Amino acid sequence: MVVFPNAKINIGLNVVSKREDGYHNIRTVFYPVPLYDVLEVTDLCSDIPSGKDIALHLIGMPQDDKPNLVEKAYHALARNYALPPVEVWLKKNIPVQAGLGGGSSDAAFMLMALVKKYNLPVSKEELHSIAEGLGADCPFFLYNRPLLASGTGCDFSDIDVSLNGLQILLIKPNVAVSTAEAYAGVTPHKPTKDIGELVRLPVKNWADSVINDFEEHIFAKYPELERIKNALYKAGALYVSMSGSGSALFGLFENREGTESFISNNRDIIESYFWRTLHD
Repeated sequence: MVVFPNAKINIGLNVVSKREDGYHNIRTVFYPVPLYDVLEVTDLCSDIPSGKDIALHLIGMPQDDKPNLVEKAYHALARNYALPPVEVWLKKNIPVQAGLGGGSSDAAFMLMALVKKYNLPVSKEELHSIAEGLGADCPFFLYNRPLLASGTGCDFSDIDVSLNGLQILLIKPNVAVSTAEAYAGVTPHKPTKDIGELVRLPVKNWADSVINDFEEHIFAKYPELERIKNALYKAGALYVSMSGSGSALFGLFENREGTESFISNNRDIIESYFWRTLHD
């Protein structure tokens, strides 16, 4: 079975308060974007080390000894359901430590692939709970449509926001920002206007109101990120933001000319980029 885990962007992100369990309450809008990894799950057809029940092969990123979220997804499901040993091939196209949810998407799609491949009687509520245990972004990819997220990012409500027809340009600079680093420098506060109301405004009005709270201190530490944001606006973007905890930034453009202008004039600050026309 082959599935295609996609990326996401955050349209605004407010860190509202710190919880007693050490996590944070946030408000953000998750929006799926068509940048994909490739995940293939097959029955085990080669030898793997004794005591292991999943063989994971990574393409596009180094394999280390730490458990990957895909492996964690397999074991989380195997705790309650009988799963055979599997072999998994994962080709990474979504940059890591970029705020695009690539690892979380891989894990969520792994759960869904296993449930479908082995016809497991898992309810939607149970699958959501398992995904939440893997990471705060994971449950979003079970639904994969624009959603307003609150709590730790796992409590969802539908929201009427569409970027249909706009060009999205994703920029991954040569900077990696961990989630822990992002939260360590932010001061929780309740915004004067809720992000759920602000994103209902036209996209061209988002620039001064739809804010990612991580940007201020991360830009201070990595000024090249702010340089990219300013360059995207200079190229004609309607709205520019860091996605999640970064370090990727995205610009929304009305036409392709703006994206091409940015790419041709800023190759010195781009490690990698991706652009597409967005569709509902």
